[in-house]
Amino acid sequence: MKKLFVVLMLLAFATSATLAIAADSVTYENKQGKVVFNHKGHSDKMKCDACHKGTPAKVAVDKDGAHGALCKDCHKAKSGPTKCGDCHKK
Repeated sequence: MKKLFVVLMLLAFATSATLAIAADSVTYENKQGKVVFNHKGHSDKMKCDACHKGTPAKVAVDKDGAHGALCKDCHKAKSGPTKCGDCHKK
């Protein structure tokens, strides 16, 4: 029973530590202008699994994902910004 308690406590700590280290914002450098992703703003509006499939972890963002299913398609569906200059700032 004591081992189970320790395992549960470690699991709880690991889960909360993962969530606690997520940055409030992430900046992606790009030749079209840097893109600042407001993680906190997005997480206040939607559930984690909208972007993080399975266990929350860092999401790899590339041009295709940002301009497709990962970002832009969601922005279209939820009336978010979709023009180049809305995200890319020089």
